[in-house]
Amino acid sequence: MPDYGHSIEFGVFLPPAADRFGDTLRLAQAADVLGLEFVSIQDHPYNSTFLDTWTSLSVIAAATSNVRVFPNVANLPLRPPAMLARAAASLDVITGGRVELGLGAGAFWDAIAAMDGPRRTPAESVEALEEAIDVIRTLWTPGRGIRLQGKHYELNGARPGPFPAHDIGIWLGAYKPRMLKLTGRKADGWLPSASYATPDQLPEMNAIIDEAAQESGRSPKDIRRLYNIGGEFSAEQLAELALTHGISGFILVVDGDDDLRRFAEETAPAVREIVQEERNPKAGGRLGVFPTPDNGIRFSQERLWDESKRPTGPERDPDAVYTATGRAHGQQLIDVHDHLRHELDKVRDLVQQVADGTLGVGAARSEINTMTMRQNNWTMGAYCESYCRLITIHHSLEDRSLYPQLRRGDERLGPVLDRLTEEHHVIHDVLERVDATLVAMVAEPKKIVDLQDAVDVLTDTLLSHLSYEERELVEPMARIPYHY
Repeated sequence: MPDYGHSIEFGVFLPPAADRFGDTLRLAQAADVLGLEFVSIQDHPYNSTFLDTWTSLSVIAAATSNVRVFPNVANLPLRPPAMLARAAASLDVITGGRVELGLGAGAFWDAIAAMDGPRRTPAESVEALEEAIDVIRTLWTPGRGIRLQGKHYELNGARPGPFPAHDIGIWLGAYKPRMLKLTGRKADGWLPSASYATPDQLPEMNAIIDEAAQESGRSPKDIRRLYNIGGEFSAEQLAELALTHGISGFILVVDGDDDLRRFAEETAPAVREIVQEERNPKAGGRLGVFPTPDNGIRFSQERLWDESKRPTGPERDPDAVYTATGRAHGQQLIDVHDHLRHELDKVRDLVQQVADGTLGVGAARSEINTMTMRQNNWTMGAYCESYCRLITIHHSLEDRSLYPQLRRGDERLGPVLDRLTEEHHVIHDVLERVDATLVAMVAEPKKIVDLQDAVDVLTDTLLSHLSYEERELVEPMARIPYHY
């Protein structure tokens, strides 16, 4: 099977035992600090020794800052889809878009029936799951009262909402052909476990998903492939799964700190390096510096440029010589960009808190918790102004120093550097828009909506630009001598 080209992400599958939640929470926080993308918990509501999954995920989400959380996978027969839609959307809003939704058709029917759940045949369970996906997605879509008549689930005038902060992925734990076909038709992702779908079975299962996707007018690339794994896989094996079977998310079952730390600090970086080198030799390889890929997430419908028309630089020369100083400069560019990304997250969070009517903006600003809303607006204004100035200074340094030296060192970079400079001007205009809407909002609080829209456009343009710049310039910076 092909490599579908998705970014490679990593996460953990944590124990749900009621008497070990302290360990579970600590491991989740460690995953967050160590840079993993996902934290998940299995969902077996009929097991009296397990804590409720949604309650546990909510506590974990509150105690972390970056990881996305999801049930691995939610037991649909005991979780009515309308309520599941509300719960997932609510947590996504609260966390600022850090929730995904793993769904399962159900198993252990005696235990489900013992909790007053339905007892379904295999065919019925797939039918119910398909109806549930429709219910969930409909309730996440703005509109009027909804009426859906299904064999297993109905909506009789229910109003949609709340609406998720981002497009929540619906990932199915699927193994049999009927479920795999449903995954291809309607799901955003496939989430099998290696213990039930071994690597040698993946090609046949992937083929069923891909065929169903194409028959439904979808691209096989539309379905992410995630894989629950144990600790027996090496980095090389995981990279092969990514490159030959399209697996782009690896969720490790962990039970202790050592396994988690080894996975985050050793396995994950090694897998990314192997995959990145195979996909695009000019992006890293022996260069040892790795650009940040664009995750494709967009918050606004507004597009200020056509990304498909961005020029690319010369192909990487396998005999190119890279200096230690050049590598350091490339990494420094990434580090500066990472700082801008981090600061952008703060701006978004601050704007959201003002929109929500809260005063607290984090521990670093705890001293303003007792201020009035007007004072909080002023504080936000000062912070946004400082951030916008930081971006402008960074871009000015690139335009006046870095870009001319790279252009002299390799004239083939000219079209890329011209495009990057054009994007700097676009981003400058977006920053001016943020500033204008901020000033207007201080005088008229209802303008917070305009400010949120402007920050969404800033987020989309800036993050896209930073990834493009790293992709095209990190390698030349390592081989072309220059000075700040």
